[in-house]
Amino acid sequence: MAEVSREALEKAEKYIEEEEGAVSRLRGWLGWFLTGTAVVMSLFHLYTVYGILPTQMVRGIHLAFVLFLCFLMFPALKRWRNRLMWFDVLLALAALACIGYMLTDFDDFIDRAVVPTQWDLVFGVALVVLVLEAARRSTGWVMPLVAACFLAYALFGQYLPPPWTHRGYDMERLVGHMYMTLEGIFGTALDVSATLIILFTIYGAFLQQSGAGKFFIDFSFAATGGGSTSAGRTIVLSSFLLGGPSGSGVATTVTLGSVAYPVLAKAGYDKDSAGGLLAAGGLGAILSPPVLGAAAFLIAEFLKISYMDVILMATIPTLLYYLSLFLMVELDSRRFGMHGVTFEASAGVRELTRRYGFHFISLIAIIVFMLLGFSPMGSVFWATVVAFATSFLNRECALTPKKLVAALEGGSVGMLNVGATCACAGLIVGVVTLTGLGLKFSDIVIAYAGSSLPLTALYTALIVWVVGLAVPVTASYIICAVIAAPALIKLGVPDYAAHMFIFYYAVLSEVSPPTALSPFAAAAITGGNPYRTTMMSWKYTLPAFVVPFMFVLDPAGLGLLLKGSWQNIALSSVTAMIGIAALAAGAQNWALKRCNPLERWLLVAAGLLLVYPKPLFDAVGVGLTFAVLVMQKLRKEAAP
Repeated sequence: MAEVSREALEKAEKYIEEEEGAVSRLRGWLGWFLTGTAVVMSLFHLYTVYGILPTQMVRGIHLAFVLFLCFLMFPALKRWRNRLMWFDVLLALAALACIGYMLTDFDDFIDRAVVPTQWDLVFGVALVVLVLEAARRSTGWVMPLVAACFLAYALFGQYLPPPWTHRGYDMERLVGHMYMTLEGIFGTALDVSATLIILFTIYGAFLQQSGAGKFFIDFSFAATGGGSTSAGRTIVLSSFLLGGPSGSGVATTVTLGSVAYPVLAKAGYDKDSAGGLLAAGGLGAILSPPVLGAAAFLIAEFLKISYMDVILMATIPTLLYYLSLFLMVELDSRRFGMHGVTFEASAGVRELTRRYGFHFISLIAIIVFMLLGFSPMGSVFWATVVAFATSFLNRECALTPKKLVAALEGGSVGMLNVGATCACAGLIVGVVTLTGLGLKFSDIVIAYAGSSLPLTALYTALIVWVVGLAVPVTASYIICAVIAAPALIKLGVPDYAAHMFIFYYAVLSEVSPPTALSPFAAAAITGGNPYRTTMMSWKYTLPAFVVPFMFVLDPAGLGLLLKGSWQNIALSSVTAMIGIAALAAGAQNWALKRCNPLERWLLVAAGLLLVYPKPLFDAVGVGLTFAVLVMQKLRKEAAP
């Protein structure tokens, strides 16, 4: 059996650091101080669930914690990692000063937004620079550079040619909007970071410290062991379960790969195919209810709907994604002639469930609390309490004081890069709202598409994909939600469908070069070629990512988001399943047996026709799929 070397794991960890930032590990009293600060940050946000605090105070204190810890924990340059420099302390204190100045007398402060004083400008410009630097340290250069370009557009828009031109805004107006209102830095994105994202990262840290992640992987191994598809099915099932405690596509890929790659190799997967499947599984973790990705919380806030509504809308697309993966795994076993593998499990499904099944309780509790009418914040708060209480049902899982501190610390540290991203994205959103860029951009996209909805959807998907190449999923969604979604909405697509469309294509950034961090991390573990692994991950995820087109091209497709009559929901789901199956078979070049070129193209055509929710197209797509199956059934030669 292939082994995963320490060097491979260390290389894979570097890709996690590229997504989540390279945190310094400081020892001694500095380490204790940072741990204590992170714990206080988590306790503060847990308190805000039921403590009555003004919105601006919650957002301001949240950003103060994020910036303070970012400057002390993320080095300015890699060569200074694990060292605290004097300017790190200076920047951390400057961040506290900027937030403190804002909160001292917020009512008077916000009244001066149109005519800021000299000190307002000093602290405002300083905070903008600090936010850009925190984003650079925690996520890389691209995000702050994009934000800086948007700020330059706001300042110098009058010098640009039509249709991009606008009146231009001076520094006083820009700082007033970004710093002194709840529209820029302290806007919706930071609000979601301060209320929902951090609570879910705390919950995920509680699950991780109680051993839930290990249990979910062991459970998946035990539940799928034995058959020729068992190795692949293990990846699919465990990625779904790990979505809660991980919350990161790259981290899930590395966690799965370190444990499951030897089994995939033993089953017969080559290095690139194994890496592609691991990356596709990691991607599924971002799409898996009840947690989904951080961008899902932003959908609820942008649309002013409940998070439960977002979960419900994501249910069928998520099931279709995993159906696609299961079909690809099933076809892998035939295409590669795979054989069964025996897992060395410590216990069977029944015994594992008896001993550790309580880990499922808190995942179910989130949904139950939402159905009972609790807010998303209240639901995840009490789910965290449930995770803490049930951990004591098994001595080795109990969240003892040491593990509890680690969970509270991990909950805060694990979201610092997201918090910095949301603050930086607030600058972009602020420029869009100030200049009206979103409407301008939508008019340009629609004009290029000739007012065609299919072309507009295609261009929007390409825009989201290109933006996603450069920035993380959360940032990609925020940027495109304000500049690309209006084009779809203007052509009659419901706002919730437009935002879900953008969310799913933002997630594609996890498997898209040149920043395909999940496939690159998987390749580091398997020893495969990073770019071939990326192409394999595309192949595994391709069928499911045509699904978003189904719910924007025609009102009938909204059934996939659980909108409309149950008959329409059922019909949309069934035709989507057939389309997914046809595309999976076309991508794998295998249905009942190996496809010849004609059969393969017929399957691809059938899948694409079924994407467009029209009765005629559905009938032709189903007919073509059935025809290929009949052709293969009647073909005399045996499959190789």
